[in-house]
Amino acid sequence: MRSALDKEILRLAIPSILANLTVPLVGLVDTAVAGHLPGAAGSAAFLGAISVGGMMFNLLYWNFGFLRTGTGGLTAQAFGRAKVTGEGAERECGRILGRGLGLALLFAAAVLLLQWPFAKLALLLVSSSRDVVSLAREYFFIRVWAAPATLSLMAFRGWFIGMQDSRSSMWTDFVVNGVNIAASILLGLGAFGWPGLGFAGIAWGTVIAQYSGLAYAAIRTRRRYGNVFKGLEIKDFIGSKGETRAFFSLNADLFLRSLCMTLIYVGFTALATRLGDMMLACSGIMMNLLMVFSYFTDGFAYAGEALTGRFIGERNEGMLRREVKAVFVWSMGVALFWVGIYIAAGTPLLRLMTSDPEVVQACRQFLPWLILMPPIGCAAFTWDGVYIGATASKGIRNAMFCALASFFAVWFAGKLLCPAQGAAGMHLLMGAYFAHLLARTVWLSARYRSDIRIPAAA
Repeated sequence: MRSALDKEILRLAIPSILANLTVPLVGLVDTAVAGHLPGAAGSAAFLGAISVGGMMFNLLYWNFGFLRTGTGGLTAQAFGRAKVTGEGAERECGRILGRGLGLALLFAAAVLLLQWPFAKLALLLVSSSRDVVSLAREYFFIRVWAAPATLSLMAFRGWFIGMQDSRSSMWTDFVVNGVNIAASILLGLGAFGWPGLGFAGIAWGTVIAQYSGLAYAAIRTRRRYGNVFKGLEIKDFIGSKGETRAFFSLNADLFLRSLCMTLIYVGFTALATRLGDMMLACSGIMMNLLMVFSYFTDGFAYAGEALTGRFIGERNEGMLRREVKAVFVWSMGVALFWVGIYIAAGTPLLRLMTSDPEVVQACRQFLPWLILMPPIGCAAFTWDGVYIGATASKGIRNAMFCALASFFAVWFAGKLLCPAQGAAGMHLLMGAYFAHLLARTVWLSARYRSDIRIPAAA
């Protein structure tokens, strides 16, 4: 039984891991292109602008993370129910995807309408040089036009995972990230004598990639799941009053959870802007390296999400508990692997990010934080997958409330004890990030038995 379960976990996790391998490459390439651009602004300004621009989109898009998580959890449970009852499988799953895409396009329209006031408010959070702010503004107003594709892809990814089809999600990510890498290099640095668009080319590469991925996801859904929308009408996507209330209640909790996560990650960059351009450049590089291990453990988190939802839908308590334990064994293996990588190859990884020796030297003093993060981070991310699959939205919402409070409590307490300037401020910021991961892990571990369970039959 365990061998069969492990095979199922790997079947779901490996495609997600392979796709996720290209995600840090996008960040690495964008940072590397920015770090090698010629110009009077200098490498630190370009790198800082990428960090600030990325922060602005984190502030914007992470609030809509519920489009993926809510769609994925609901779809996985519908898939599991269909395995038992054999009734309404395609119809229910099709309705969930339709609702997710409808919400995505609605929110994308709002993003485009409000882009100017949003950018002005977001840039009030940073305290960087004029060059960094100007470049970040240019980056934002180009990349924002990818909003309809970006938000729709969130719904598609969640739906593919819920359908136990991580391969479709993988190929969609391959298209997005592959096009992003190629287009950012070509448009940013140019080729064959063409000088390229410079810094703006990085943003245009992302826009092209997002719409390429959306086209691929739509085509693959039509070909692979051509029957899911047959016979469905507009009223079917709205559902009954009870279904609509439950749908929006779930997504409201997940929205609050996403908002807390956004405030943490945006707070990280916003606080880093107050430490000077060099520490801002370091924060961007360290966050990219920090997130690399999460892209591996996310594969097992997605497997946990898909299988947790499926076994709850099947009402199989025994398999649910065995699956959670097995997913954690794999996730902790990932954590130990990345601890070893950061110990053995920390400095070479920094040199991949930038050719500026001053930036590399400044970053080296923060490498010990990378070694501490994976065990706690992998546990937090894996719990997220399990809770999302169970649609235990209140649990992960409350965990993120606790995590947000922990992040800022450590930062402000640290400021009282020592001046948060330069490298000392960056160490304090890394400590605050570690505290938020620890709070998530402790809360979700303590609440597991009460929050993750088979609901009583209706």
